[in-house]
Amino acid sequence: MPYLFSYGTLQKEQVQMETFGRLLNGQRDILTGYRLKMLEVTDPEVLRKSNQKYHPILEFSGNTEDEIEGILFEVTDEEILQADEYEVDDYKRIETVFKSGKKGFIYVAK
Repeated sequence: MPYLFSYGTLQKEQVQMETFGRLLNGQRDILTGYRLKMLEVTDPEVLRKSNQKYHPILEFSGNTEDEIEGILFEVTDEEILQADEYEVDDYKRIETVFKSGKKGFIYVAK
């Protein structure tokens, strides 16, 4: 089962229910080498689900002192594709390793 790291709106119960049809199970983890910026979202469906105009977005820094706390969720292959549909075009999905040593997907700035 793949892992998906959330540092923003995918942690919201409403977003999970509307995107995946269930609440996700996960545990806290840390991503190193990235920093957060804010992105103004204009997609009406994403705005409706998240109820948030500005979403955080990861930007690679390469600095191991930069750490982002979030939740590493267990998801299915189908749910990864559903998450792809939820995220706006400013994001791209990549795979990385977290402080726990687990491997999973993150959404970063294109």
